[in-house]
Amino acid sequence: MKIMVASDIHGSAFYTKKAVEAFLREKADKLLLLGDILYHGPRNDLPKDYAPKEVISLLSPLKEKILCVRGNCDAEVDQMVLPFPIMAEYCLLSLGEKTVFATHGHHFHLDNLPPLAKGDILLHGHTHIPACLERNGVVYWNPGSVSIPKENSPHGYMVISEKETLWKTLDGEEYTPALR
Repeated sequence: MKIMVASDIHGSAFYTKKAVEAFLREKADKLLLLGDILYHGPRNDLPKDYAPKEVISLLSPLKEKILCVRGNCDAEVDQMVLPFPIMAEYCLLSLGEKTVFATHGHHFHLDNLPPLAKGDILLHGHTHIPACLERNGVVYWNPGSVSIPKENSPHGYMVISEKETLWKTLDGEEYTPALR
């Protein structure tokens, strides 16, 4: 199974359009959203083309293909307007013999690891900084942010499958996240 992973849309219709285009271009089976979909949050500036209602209309046609976890900027009122579940704190995915623990990153993160076995993967957004590293035997992946990337990282996403893991810009160019 091929999964496109995106995080931290924060209500940007401009970058949601680009993310949907990337999803269709990738021909992924699922789109995993790691939270912070509609609201920009009190610590962030408004992203380009901030239009949460438009984000809803862009994502809704993909509802059968979307998996999602709740971000710190997502609320129950957001669930009322989105036709796919967004309120789960985490989801578990199988990637071969490894477990992927996907969450937003405001509760579970490198300093507060969920119960994972060596070689398992913690996948989260929240920091807006793409990452790929290993700590205490646990692999940590972060796709960065679709709309408000930090530390000069690109507007991007990840593609994961049993065969490979790739970080890409919204234009589809592969890159390697900086080691942290």
